[in-house]
Amino acid sequence: MFNLTQADLSKTILGCSDGPASFNTELSQLGGHITSIDPLYQFSQEQIQQRIDEVTPHVIAEVTANQDDFVWQNIRSPQALKALRLQSMQLFLDDYEKGRQTERYLNQSLPKLSFQNQQFELALCSHFLFLYSEHLSLEFHQQALLELIRVAKEVRIYPLLTLNNKVSPYLNDSIEMLNDRGFTTRIEKVAYEFQRGAKEMLVIENTTT
Repeated sequence: MFNLTQADLSKTILGCSDGPASFNTELSQLGGHITSIDPLYQFSQEQIQQRIDEVTPHVIAEVTANQDDFVWQNIRSPQALKALRLQSMQLFLDDYEKGRQTERYLNQSLPKLSFQNQQFELALCSHFLFLYSEHLSLEFHQQALLELIRVAKEVRIYPLLTLNNKVSPYLNDSIEMLNDRGFTTRIEKVAYEFQRGAKEMLVIENTTT
């Protein structure tokens, strides 16, 4: 979903709002350098496992009831999605305590982060900004975007649609704000599509330094 190349995977990466996903685990096992942030990481492994057990049936039921909103190509069915997600979350859980000890999983959240300017080469934000436009304000989005480009030389955000599969009403205003501040922005097509119509990501580059 982020068009990541082998060169990208060798960069210092910040994963924003990563949740119980396995990207940090798998990249770290390959020798990559990644830090993930999410308020979820304030909780213990057992508490996160309990939450996964509680939420998963409801999520799959919602997906099943709205199957036309998704592209069932690589993932063939809601049950296949459930199996894939549970496998990914188990990899995360098995790695979680070790990752917390080595500060790969940090309890932080946008729009304010503790990192130094340009501490990371690449920041990735998946299924948070723009997706929850009905829940988070334009001001929040713009503060979060500025914070991400402060701590990373490049930022990639996916998807650009809301939960209703519409382009976020904040996208154009946010791009204009970033351009006015001297950052370089572009919308790139991606090879990944599961949420129907989610075929693009926003790329922000700090070319001012």
